[in-house]
Amino acid sequence: MKELKGTTHLAIGVGIGVVAAATHPITVTNAAAFVLVAAFSALSADLDGTSLLSGKLTKAARLIRVLMLWGGVAAAGAAAYLYAAKAIFYPYWTIAAAVFVLLGLISGNGAIRNALVSLIGAALIYAGYAIGHGWLMGLGLFVAWVPWLNHRGLTHTVWAVIAWGAIGWGLERKLGIEGIMTTATCGYLSHLVADTLTPSGIKWLYPLTKKTFKLPFR
Repeated sequence: MKELKGTTHLAIGVGIGVVAAATHPITVTNAAAFVLVAAFSALSADLDGTSLLSGKLTKAARLIRVLMLWGGVAAAGAAAYLYAAKAIFYPYWTIAAAVFVLLGLISGNGAIRNALVSLIGAALIYAGYAIGHGWLMGLGLFVAWVPWLNHRGLTHTVWAVIAWGAIGWGLERKLGIEGIMTTATCGYLSHLVADTLTPSGIKWLYPLTKKTFKLPFR
């Protein structure tokens, strides 16, 4: 098995969240925070590809691609009709129609999905700026950037764990719940450890080295 399912990573993350909740003062708010943070962290490394978090956007991406293609075709047809029937030429309309047709033809569903994820990241950056939450801006930057990276590249490294821990530290300060940073870091780290146990492994120290760490260790 080269890849673990997202549901497996999710289950591991939920388990980490439950343990964290059980080892800290238990309240409904705290328990929910620990489980949600650990579960989301355990899935976030796979935002560099189709994942449990971004997979739902694939249908939306497919629809957008169809709308761009056929919307462009319809606009081009309308422009052609107006020119043929009434000798009226709309250059900007014609250019826009051509652009939409070309985008529909050359854009893959994956690229559109990545763009949608990046838009979500941009919204998080703006929200973090608007309310003065640095951790949310950091999360937004992560979400906006990583969809364009190679799968199991930088998001599957020790550097990503450190960056995610910094985001978790900011969240812990805002929530005032001790242990959130550790929970976030452990959740993210669990994803990388689990992927290390697969035959394809991961490059923990990329880009310093392209060595892949996997089982059997060698």
